Amino acid sequence: MQRRRVLVRIALSAAAVAVVAVAGILIPLSLAHERTAAICLSDPTSFPEAGIAGWEGEQLDNAATIMLTASSLGFGRDGQILGVMTAMGESSLRNIDYGDWETSGFTNPDGSRTTSVGLFQQQEWWGSVEQRMDPATAATLFYQRLARVPDWQNLDRSLAIHRVQINLDPAYYTRYTEDAVAVVDAMSEPC
Repeated sequence: MQRRRVLVRIALSAAAVAVVAVAGILIPLSLAHERTAAICLSDPTSFPEAGIAGWEGEQLDNAATIMLTASSLGFGRDGQILGVMTAMGESSLRNIDYGDWETSGFTNPDGSRTTSVGLFQQQEWWGSVEQRMDPATAATLFYQRLARVPDWQNLDRSLAIHRVQINLDPAYYTRYTEDAVAVVDAMSEPC
């Protein structure tokens, strides 16, 4: 029953993203050439109970939301991998309501307190708390910015993410590459 509720939530979130996209405020058409992967979310068994590469349950539900959002915005496998890698590195694919300030006392370069929340640990200039805590909306915000990174498809994956997230270490996300590829590929298999 929990899986069905998650699938309905994901479908509704994807529909909301599609409505926003139709309004013309999202991703440029230059992304249309990228292959869009088929995501099999209609079958609850596509989320293995044993997990994928150590990621399971809520984490895979959040990965599916990121992938569905990416797909609805015209991002294919490469873009989906970047989104999943980012959320793995930022929040362990958990939609958390705290960030670096609370856990490590990190501040912004100007000395102000960080305001990071959600799957992507986005700060207040990304949007409202509600937007950043909604997985599909947070993913949309991430992909809007990724689309503006020149030639992101040809950059090293971690560097492309760094250009969106602007964290301290441009190579930070590299450690999540294999896991993100495994999750995206496993969840993209046809039904």
